[in-house]
Amino acid sequence: MYRTTSLSEKLTLFITIVIPILITQVSMYVMNIFDTMMSGRASAADLAGVAIGSSLWVPIFTGVNGILLAITPIIAQLLGAKSEEQISKKVKQALYLSVTLALFVFLFGAILLDPILQLMDLENDVEHIAKFYLVALSTGIIPLFIFNTLRSFIDALGQTRISMFIILLSLPLNLIFNYMFIFGEFSIPTYGGIGAGIATSITYWLICLITFVVIHRLYPFRKFSILSYWIKPSFKAWWGQLKIGVPIGAAMFFETSIFSAVTLLMSAYSTYTIAAHQAAMNFASLLYMIPLSVGMALTIAIGFEVGAKRFDQARIYGYIGISGGIFIALFAGLVLYFTKDGVALLYNSNPEVVHLTKHFLIYAIFYQLADAFGAPIQGALRGYKDVNATLVIAFISYWVIGLPVGWLLANYTALEPFGYWVGIITGLSCGAIALLTRLLYLQRKCKKKMHA
Repeated sequence: MYRTTSLSEKLTLFITIVIPILITQVSMYVMNIFDTMMSGRASAADLAGVAIGSSLWVPIFTGVNGILLAITPIIAQLLGAKSEEQISKKVKQALYLSVTLALFVFLFGAILLDPILQLMDLENDVEHIAKFYLVALSTGIIPLFIFNTLRSFIDALGQTRISMFIILLSLPLNLIFNYMFIFGEFSIPTYGGIGAGIATSITYWLICLITFVVIHRLYPFRKFSILSYWIKPSFKAWWGQLKIGVPIGAAMFFETSIFSAVTLLMSAYSTYTIAAHQAAMNFASLLYMIPLSVGMALTIAIGFEVGAKRFDQARIYGYIGISGGIFIALFAGLVLYFTKDGVALLYNSNPEVVHLTKHFLIYAIFYQLADAFGAPIQGALRGYKDVNATLVIAFISYWVIGLPVGWLLANYTALEPFGYWVGIITGLSCGAIALLTRLLYLQRKCKKKMHA
């Protein structure tokens, strides 16, 4: 990261940061798409099992990852304030915290997984696949959380291309592992959807090991000696990260868990409906990587400027990111509309699943437009370390507005399962408007502070 003075310099720097983040996010999500698509090629039951497993895992991972993401604005603001000597200690404590959180997730999963799946009244083969997909995946959560912490450190320094290269190295390996374990190639037993969990876990370990090598050997990371001169864990340091990270994680959990809740409510419908819903949501979530990446870049850029007390420059970055995210989302919506037939066929060849998937994708266009507005604003607010308001907005817009509206439409109108998607769109739209109001208020507050 470096200081910019003109709009063209800001655009150049922002694009330099956001494009590698986008490629990284898309590549990481493509791993999930590989799981879903290739499991669907095994059978509809494998696709439904992975869908249920993902619906349980994604909100938990997203919530915990929000805590890990708190290190990004912390380091960005330290960098802007030229307090680089504190960065190494912050990252080391964040690594301790990431391992602790991974162990807690593993423990709670071991206790609660069976009771939750039994409450869902799934078909026996779908329940079996969902359970052991998650069991296999759980063996990789410690390296995954470590990687995400180190990636936040790398990105906060503005070195987003490094994260991109690490993921691009691992992506083809994940595809090969999926092929081996799902379909039983190279003398390996056929595991179906469960094999997707095995493949993803192995990939997480490889990503973590590659990242260790990078930060230990490459400049500018090696000057921080992250893997050397270890210090004792500090609960005070953990609390400093948790105060920022828990609201971020909770807000992200409320957002992603509404999709998981909808998937679980879809269990009242046929296996084909579950499979079609998951396929459409899977692809729509890929498009969501665009505004999410813009938001992550805004956290870095705005955090850097806020740390240096250049609030007017931070405001300009906010406008750049929000307008760019919306423009790209409009283009992505048009592309999705004209390619929905081909997209549906990517996931499953069953005519009924394809037909239902195409209908869900129409609603996905509007869903991603609403998210394209809200996600960059969330990233901008994180750059200011303003996270508590986002938590309240997320809870109200998704769980007080979105899910109840969806349930009413699904159960009392002809929309049926599609009603849940209308509810999601309603919640996302309300949340985006509230977030914009909060950002404008914060910008005015900072402007007054600057001129005081």
